[in-house]
Amino acid sequence: MPQYKQFPLPDTAEGLTEAEILTWHVKPGDTVKVNQIIVEIETAKAAVELPCPWAGVVTELLAEPGQTVEVGVPIITIDTDPGGAAAPAPAPVAAEANGTSSGKIGEEMPGGRIATLVGYGPKSGTAKRRARKDTPAAAPAAAVATPPAPAPVVAPPAPVVVAAPVQTPGGYVPLAKPPVRKLAKDLGVDLHALTGSGPNGVITREDVETAVSAPAAAPVQSVVDNGSRERRVPIKGVRKATAQAMVDSAFTAPHVTEFLTVDVTPMMELRARLKNAPEFRGVKLTPLAFCAKAIILAARRTPDVNATWDAAANEIVYKDYVHLGIAAATPRGLVVPKVRDADRMSLKELAIALDELATVAREGKTSPADMMNGTITITNVGVFGVDTGTPILNPGESAILALGAIRDMPWVVDGEIKIRKICQLALSFDHRVVDGQQGSQFLADVGALLAEPGIAMTY
Repeated sequence: MPQYKQFPLPDTAEGLTEAEILTWHVKPGDTVKVNQIIVEIETAKAAVELPCPWAGVVTELLAEPGQTVEVGVPIITIDTDPGGAAAPAPAPVAAEANGTSSGKIGEEMPGGRIATLVGYGPKSGTAKRRARKDTPAAAPAAAVATPPAPAPVVAPPAPVVVAAPVQTPGGYVPLAKPPVRKLAKDLGVDLHALTGSGPNGVITREDVETAVSAPAAAPVQSVVDNGSRERRVPIKGVRKATAQAMVDSAFTAPHVTEFLTVDVTPMMELRARLKNAPEFRGVKLTPLAFCAKAIILAARRTPDVNATWDAAANEIVYKDYVHLGIAAATPRGLVVPKVRDADRMSLKELAIALDELATVAREGKTSPADMMNGTITITNVGVFGVDTGTPILNPGESAILALGAIRDMPWVVDGEIKIRKICQLALSFDHRVVDGQQGSQFLADVGALLAEPGIAMTY
């Protein structure tokens, strides 16, 4: 007989509590394989594709595109034995006989669990389905125990009719089959506003079509009609996560911001020379790459800016590595992916890493893991033509540098006014970790390295 398994939304990154369903790549009736991509979700910071942990036939999609689902809530039902009779269990492979396993998704693990995504693994055996309302619990068991006979078989436990309204942590889900849900979405009908006429209150195709053909209620006139000049957007996904992070940071870490105006003409001249050098041919060498290199070098002399305040342990954690965060504006909002071990990279390697990072971020494909555990961040407001700002720290970090626009401006050089390439820097730091002396020294070092790149030879 069919064996149904429900795949719960997994935690794709440490601490994930919910995600939004973006796009389903399968539909009821589709045959799926192990590790086949079945759905794309949006977590707090990125879009993530989820693979299927089992092979079988999709019987039901339990969440709609645009719906926010909490971790652990089932999102899809799969019949892993669509042939009818359950196949005998395969003989254990050599790895299992030795008590080991490769841990691949879909593989049976020691103890009878199936390896799925990020530690998920339902126990072996027939999956238990939600009890049907008004149906005796013993009915399916009786049907199985009855020997084969010409008499008609009791209705199989296929998920044709949902038994009762599904109340998930994310809210009430109206009862309707996937084709009916799609019809309602195409016609602009809100299923929450309908009362189902089908068995157990299931919303049918006729209910949706009736709602469309019904005359619209006369609009209620109000004294002030501003409906056409306002719109409301649910706070979720990247916007929700960013807002919470900024509130946590602003009201936890005491921010101090310092500013420095720098003549970066020598840096821009070096950039022009390097772009024509054979080893930099084809490399997108930007002022951001020079700023990233300057931050890494300056952090060696002032390690406080690369440290973390651990309130729980009552300790300051100094990092002997730099995971450099780069604030990036994307269609989904602000994200801060990290360049891992940036302190081990040359200027060329940094430039390549920054270009790849920006491309992936703009496509919304940055993985949640790539946006965690940063140590210090750059926000390049100069790309928007902005001179400077007062950036807010990313939670868990002690410093963030804003790189302003590079402009041609009058500047005093050797007692004479000349037109130079001028840039403003703004450094915000956590005053619990970084004192004014350390913050000022770090900012001055970054400015000196941009004003005269040759100083790097002395570090």
